[in-house]
Parts: sequence; structure tokens; C-alpha cells
Amino acid sequence: MAKYQLRLYDDRLGAKIALTQPYAALNRVLYVADGMATVKSGGETAATLSSNSAWYNASETTVSAGADGVHILRYELVDGAASDGDSLITGAGVSSVLLYQAEVDLNPGDDYLMRCDRVDIPPSGIAYTHTHQGPGIRCLLKGGFTVETQGHKTTIDAGEAWFEAGPDPVLAYAPPDRPGNFSRVMVLPRNLLGKSSITYVNADDATKPKLQRYTVFIDEFITI
Repeated sequence: MAKYQLRLYDDRLGAKIALTQPYAALNRVLYVADGMATVKSGGETAATLSSNSAWYNASETTVSAGADGVHILRYELVDGAASDGDSLITGAGVSSVLLYQAEVDLNPGDDYLMRCDRVDIPPSGIAYTHTHQGPGIRCLLKGGFTVETQGHKTTIDAGEAWFEAGPDPVLAYAPPDRPGNFSRVMVLPRNLLGKSSITYVNADDATKPKLQRYTVFIDEFITI
């Protein structure tokens, strides 16, 4: 096992602003929280992304914003020795903030699955005590959320991020007056392609009605 960093950056580009330097070549997911962006790789246009869409690439990538700018949540998996400032972007009309980073243990040379999805939980909705088969970072897009794990309770507001290691049991729920809608990127075993990563700790919870909705954007095989 070796140390890696799973990171989440909040990048914002003003109207029609283009990056002057590309994102470096590494395993990356771009989730567009708002606005539109054109993504180029290898000098060619690879995708046009609108709000609530995502894109994966492991090559050098450049981004340009649409007429109203773009807000991107950028999830990256990097070597554990890399500086946290290495991936910050700069330039006129550009802002970049590291929202969260977490150390994860992975086997170099092994193959993994990088998943990006969105979870929408209505007011008072509950994600019953559960585990996942891999680590991941989440970012609350709208509403509020409370996460209980390892004896700690954390209240999360829109725009804030948190980490779940995977095997640690988690109970999470939205407040009665707001939803808990978040984007998420996890590193999972490849055999979970197209399958849920969740396991409920209490057998009775597995059969209870679930109010949360899942939208999977990316299920991509990666090699580290």
C-alpha cells in the first residue's frame, strides 16, 4: 500500500475566461456545479459541459468558460508527496481554492474505479448507517446535512466538503426544512462497475424505503 491524496478544488472562471495553463496529467473528474465549460485535451475539444454534468480525463486538460462563467468542482487523485498548491490555478478572472484533501492508501499498479455521482436527499431524508467499499470526498451543493461517524457529529452547509473513508459506519441526514444534495467522487474496486458501493450496517435498514436519488455521471477504470 502507498499514500495518495484525494483532493477537491473549487475553481471559478469568469465569463469566457480560458485557462492559460492546462490541468496536469492525472486522474481527474470535473463536475460543473454551475455555468458552462468547454474542455479540451490533446488540442481537441473533448466535451462541452453544462450545469450538473461531469467529465473524466487523465491527460493534460484545458478549460474555457461559457458566456456566464463556470463553477467547477475538481476532484483529483495525486501522489501523496505532491504539494497541495501544485494544482491551484491562477490568472485574471480565475479563482481556485482547495476545499478538502484526504490521505488514502492504495496499491500502486492495481486497477481501480473512479466514480462521480450526485446524491439528492429530500428534507428529513436519512441515509441509514452504512459503509462504502472505498474512500471518497463529498461536497454539499444545496441545503444542509449532518454526518455522524466514529462518535463525531458534523453539520455541513452548502459549499462545504467532507470525507468518508469507506469502512467506517456513517449515519447521515438532511434537516427538516432543506434537502441534502451533494456531489461525490469515490475510488472503488473495479468489480463495482455499474453497482452500488453501499452496505447497510443494520440488516433491517436495507429493506426500508429510501428517499435519496442517485445520478451516476462517471464510472471510469483507472490505473495508479
